[in-house]
Amino acid sequence: MTVRTRFAPSPTGYLHVGGARTALFCWLFARKHGGQFILRVEDTDEARNTEEARQAIFDGLNWLGLDWDEGPDVGGDCGPYYQSQRAEIYDRYFQKLLDSGRVYESDGAWRFRFERCPVTVHDLVCGDVTIDYTDKSNTPDMVVRRSDGSYVFHFVNVVDDLEMKITHVIRGEDHLMNTPKHLQLIDALGAVAPAYAHIPLIQNENGSKMSKRDLGAAVADYPAQGYLPVALVNFLALLGWSSKTTEEIFSMEELVQRFSLEAVNRAPARFDAEKCSWFNQQHIMKMSDADFSLACEPFVRAAELPVPANFIEIAASIKEKVRLLTEVPSALAFLLVDDFSYEEETVAKVKSNAATAGLLDALVLHLKMISAWSAESAKEAVAAAATANGAKAGQLMFPLRVALSGKHGGPDLAVILTILGKDRVVERVEKFVKLLA
Repeated sequence: MTVRTRFAPSPTGYLHVGGARTALFCWLFARKHGGQFILRVEDTDEARNTEEARQAIFDGLNWLGLDWDEGPDVGGDCGPYYQSQRAEIYDRYFQKLLDSGRVYESDGAWRFRFERCPVTVHDLVCGDVTIDYTDKSNTPDMVVRRSDGSYVFHFVNVVDDLEMKITHVIRGEDHLMNTPKHLQLIDALGAVAPAYAHIPLIQNENGSKMSKRDLGAAVADYPAQGYLPVALVNFLALLGWSSKTTEEIFSMEELVQRFSLEAVNRAPARFDAEKCSWFNQQHIMKMSDADFSLACEPFVRAAELPVPANFIEIAASIKEKVRLLTEVPSALAFLLVDDFSYEEETVAKVKSNAATAGLLDALVLHLKMISAWSAESAKEAVAAAATANGAKAGQLMFPLRVALSGKHGGPDLAVILTILGKDRVVERVEKFVKLLA
């Protein structure tokens, strides 16, 4: 049996991280088993559907790297992949129910006649869940076709899954109670039901339901905030799924290899924005210097900073210092331009030692005498200047860093000295001495 999963969003808003996580689990399961991942669009709500929302869903999935084998822009044998274009298919299936006496008219609408017996869902995540349809007062017959002729979600959802030969329906746990209805419909149509797996919902850190307005909810916000697609995928994968190891950082290929529905948890997953940023930092550190420079270059240009020929080297110097790509411009601006600001508290700390200005003045003289510039020769000059003035080299290292960067932290001092070169180092130290006066 070829595994076929599907993601069926409604284009009434942006792609929510909950929807993205559902799509990811469907995609991982299909890829793990060499199957197909289908995208279909549930766009029958004409009043709320928008082209902008539809494109946002496509863009979000593409950015995450979740390519679909069948669906819009791709095609396939089971189309069309927009519900709004499948009316003839729904009419045909409705006629089957009509012919078998399983639907009847009620106040202009058509209701599906439930079998009055218990129905058990054998869920791959939640286990067996049974709904007893014996009491009609608790489980009234379900409307499948409205009085205006349109079909309800439960009906078209089932028809599409059958027509598209879906083998595994992986969706949020909020749909679990709908599944017995779907099983009854499938049975009435004389078809075989797919396997079902209902995954836990995503909650905010405080345990409340994550809504569209909550922090981190919109996938579309992540690129501009400086997240890597693989980092968000990694983070979302671990919201409800466990690798059963202490490892947390995975590439897309590793997630495909390790993913299984058996390892999906029942408990709701908590969204932790700080942890998401941590995942991004870990993936940044795993990037090659060239790939990192390509990823952060648009953010540097957007900050109107120059991108010199040695940008790969410059970007690499702060690769392990940032969590988000949006932090890159401020982290390396001092390496790109000579006009930068100083941290007031850091300067005050340097000023607290009255001898610092004199030591830096002496250092300028030693730096100017270097004929073959390198980080090593510069550090030798630091040691020589300190010794000549009865101090230790360590007393100069921190003031020198502040003079060159305006910051208390950042790249290794040797890297800064190498990138800036002799002339810029001397100029910055001289400028800083005047600032201390």
